[in-house]
Amino acid sequence: MNRLKIGVLFGGCSSEYNISLQSAYSVITHLDKNKYDLILLGITSSGEWFRFSGDPRKIKDNTWCNPSDCVRAIISPSREVHGVIEFGEGQIRTIRLDAAMPLFHGKNGEDGTVQGLLELAGIPIVGCKTLASALCMDKDKAHKIAYAAGVRIPRSFILENEADEETALEKAENIGYPLFVKPVRAGSSLGITKALNRDELPAAVKLAFTYDDKVIIEENISGFEVSCAVLGNDKLIVGELGEIELAGGFFDYKEKYTPQTYSFHVPARIPVKIAEEIKNTAMTIYRALGCTGFARVDMFLTPSGEIIFNEVNTIPGFTTHSHFPHMLEAAGMTFEQIIDTAIGLAVGA
Repeated sequence: MNRLKIGVLFGGCSSEYNISLQSAYSVITHLDKNKYDLILLGITSSGEWFRFSGDPRKIKDNTWCNPSDCVRAIISPSREVHGVIEFGEGQIRTIRLDAAMPLFHGKNGEDGTVQGLLELAGIPIVGCKTLASALCMDKDKAHKIAYAAGVRIPRSFILENEADEETALEKAENIGYPLFVKPVRAGSSLGITKALNRDELPAAVKLAFTYDDKVIIEENISGFEVSCAVLGNDKLIVGELGEIELAGGFFDYKEKYTPQTYSFHVPARIPVKIAEEIKNTAMTIYRALGCTGFARVDMFLTPSGEIIFNEVNTIPGFTTHSHFPHMLEAAGMTFEQIIDTAIGLAVGA
């Protein structure tokens, strides 16, 4: 049987570069090498593209970019090439791809930029396509679409000018403290602050603007966060729900990647009827935003049982201990089966 040539893309010009390396390492080391021929494409944090042929452990510890293991390479936008152009010593060669799996997190990779290149080249994408990726990265637009689909969203307003401090203070009073200040297009909770009062708002806004040129200020939702792993195109597979329990504060970057106080419960400790309602809401959001392949849908559950949309991660963490695979594993899938299914959805297998 001919092996499928799968491009695995990692790294990228993003503040979440190191997280991408960990996801890529886990996926690469769990793919069936008898079934797939992996073409590993790394993008440095400064934006240089390379074909990597070394030990995957070098990706994990960020020593992958070196002359011994790398040659310059790019995804060609040409549909005739349908893959990679590799620039070796004294020769240029092309490698046709059957599909590509972007494993970037954050800007310049999870936001539709690379997906657009892949769609232009006619290369099937393992995961969400261009439009869904861009919409889900934009918290404001994702909220508006979810609301139009009948899902409750937090009250919020947008700032596009860092100097507009008085407007921010005035609108924040209408929502009430505490509230969350977030970059509109950033992941992994980077640049997010929980502002407890008026005095904390200006610094929170300033921090958020260092990550994006648009900032969203949202009401604080009482209750806790629940996550739902969704896998599929038309027919959807939904994992067991995950519940984030925090001893204090909120689920920021530090808690996500160097846990101090949080616990992740799978399945979530909620009644079966409410769990089914949350899963249905997640599927509604997934479809409304045009997601394909896979995504993680995050929501809040209030003490009164109300479900409120938070965000969608179109490329959630993909390590063996990440929340997304953990929820699907609780529903009976192995890590290998999750990746294999995602690739099958892309290539039509």
